[in-house]
Amino acid sequence: MQTAKKGDKVKVHYHGKLTDGTTFDSSEGRSPLEFEVGSGQVIPGFDDGVTGLKVGEKRTVNIPADQAYGQASEEQIVEFPKSQFPPEMTPEVGMPLQMSNDQGQTFQVVIKEVKEDSVVLDANHPLAGKDLVFDIELVEILPGKSSIIMPE
Repeated sequence: MQTAKKGDKVKVHYHGKLTDGTTFDSSEGRSPLEFEVGSGQVIPGFDDGVTGLKVGEKRTVNIPADQAYGQASEEQIVEFPKSQFPPEMTPEVGMPLQMSNDQGQTFQVVIKEVKEDSVVLDANHPLAGKDLVFDIELVEILPGKSSIIMPE
């Protein structure tokens, strides 16, 4: 039976948890996640966890932060003047915001601290610095160009 390998398009169901058991994401009740193994579409540890699975096979993988979203970086924490916020907005700790950089790219930040004249924003990925646990089930390996069988 075929196993998932680099370059294969696959469909998987997954349940992502923190090491304390808290769920942060799951495909339950949704379509399976579809991606190409080894293409960088998912975190490296997830790619590794799918590699070698057969259709219908399940696996639990423990992914250290370095193979997931990396370590949290102090460089991603910035102080922003309150005067730059819309006047009708009241910044609160934990509030998610969309920001854009000089190139027009948008990214999410979370308010980490509210000071008298400024707000401390954290642009790290919410799962940065965290070890993750995924329960993965390989649902399907999609036919690729190399596996098309031509009629005789």
